[in-house]
Amino acid sequence: MSTHETPLKYLTTTKIGEKGQLTVPKQFREDLGLGTGAPFAVLRLGDGLILLPEQHRFERLCAQISATLANAGVTPEAVLKTLPETRERVVARRYGAPRLMKRTRRSRAK
Repeated sequence: MSTHETPLKYLTTTKIGEKGQLTVPKQFREDLGLGTGAPFAVLRLGDGLILLPEQHRFERLCAQISATLANAGVTPEAVLKTLPETRERVVARRYGAPRLMKRTRRSRAK
């Protein structure tokens, strides 16, 4: 998968098929690591469209979240420690009364 930042440039012309599908040329699919069924975000910019592979969007989002947490001094370990309590709050909010979580093998071994 391509990881370099490239300025906007013209790549190729393609056509819309009978079912509204676009074909991304093989060269670019391979360069970007895109397989059959790869999700894309479709953005409208004036009279044009921008197709953005969701994997790239996800990677950028992860980088932004990591940078924000690092700038706030929050470590991955600190985030992981909050997950059990957060999970309980989500379950309680979603299903009402707090539910008893099944004990995991790890908690039984203690």
